[in-house]
Amino acid sequence: MTHAVEKKIFVAQLIAGQQLQDVFLVSRKSLAETKAGKPYLALGLMDKTGEIEARLWDNAHQFEALAEEGSFVLVQAVAKAFRDQLQLGVNSLQQVAEEAVQLGDFMPASARPRAEMAEELDTVIAGITDPPLQALLREIFQGETYARFLRAPAAKKMHHAYIGGLIEHTLSIVAMAEKTAAHYPLLDRDMFIAGALLHDLAKIEEFDFARPPFGYTDRGRLVGHLVLGVELVRKAAEKVTDITSDQVDQLMHIILSHHGQFAFGSPVLPMTPEAILLHHLDDMDAKMNYMEGLRNKMAGSGWQWTDYQRPLERYLYLRASGIEEVPTETGDEPQEARSFQGQAAARPSQLSQPDVKRQQTLF
Repeated sequence: MTHAVEKKIFVAQLIAGQQLQDVFLVSRKSLAETKAGKPYLALGLMDKTGEIEARLWDNAHQFEALAEEGSFVLVQAVAKAFRDQLQLGVNSLQQVAEEAVQLGDFMPASARPRAEMAEELDTVIAGITDPPLQALLREIFQGETYARFLRAPAAKKMHHAYIGGLIEHTLSIVAMAEKTAAHYPLLDRDMFIAGALLHDLAKIEEFDFARPPFGYTDRGRLVGHLVLGVELVRKAAEKVTDITSDQVDQLMHIILSHHGQFAFGSPVLPMTPEAILLHHLDDMDAKMNYMEGLRNKMAGSGWQWTDYQRPLERYLYLRASGIEEVPTETGDEPQEARSFQGQAAARPSQLSQPDVKRQQTLF
């Protein structure tokens, strides 16, 4: 019989000098050597509130096999300040069976209730006045696609990287699109809103988010969400009799071009007013979410400088929120997200080089 292990201390609650024995999820692992040639274990440990660097200096080879990425470990450690970042010095660790933990303790989630976002999504679709476009959206946002869209993250690490992050990010862009469509008469409002709803939809296939840490599916790595999104739209359009080929082409163009540049993965540049503006709104929302995560991890209050942020290639001057707490959970919805995205965003240098290139503009 597997005995349950209760998690008591979360990453967002750790302070320098704190001794602890608690369960974490291994998000990263590498066996490295000191300058003297002594092996040590470099780990990323996470829960629903964030991720923290950890180092195990003694008996590294012995403990390496117990700390596989994606596994749960009970660690004895001390929280230490190292180069202005909190780090765990691990004395020992042991594996914990997945059945012994509450998975929700390790699954970051949007602070917005999913039921609320689902209702907003339905309202947005109902507000599309072009019948064929509305029919297309209703054809797409149903069944398993709809269910997965409500749960998917918008990214692996850089922005909205939590359960419900994709719909949160999408609805944020839709809200801005509504305002800009009213401001610029040359925009086709319905096409613009439809493109905003669909631009990242295929991230439901790009990411594996059944359990943390989030990763890429094989299709996600081999094909990517831009091309997968075009496939989803094309297949759905075959079932909508009144939609025109020009409407389908314009929607596919918005999806294919929304990264904005060839260097960031778009096979074509944005060439319609809707595609150009959608690219900028997408980029802006990602950056704002990234910075919100950073400010929510700042200690104290008032304006402060961040460390150098490699994805944005600059330091940032942000006003700390003065909020440092772990919200409570409601049902199966862990209501903590901001401290997690802050932890991820504060450590861009930990990304592999391909991920840094891929996420350079936080898409």
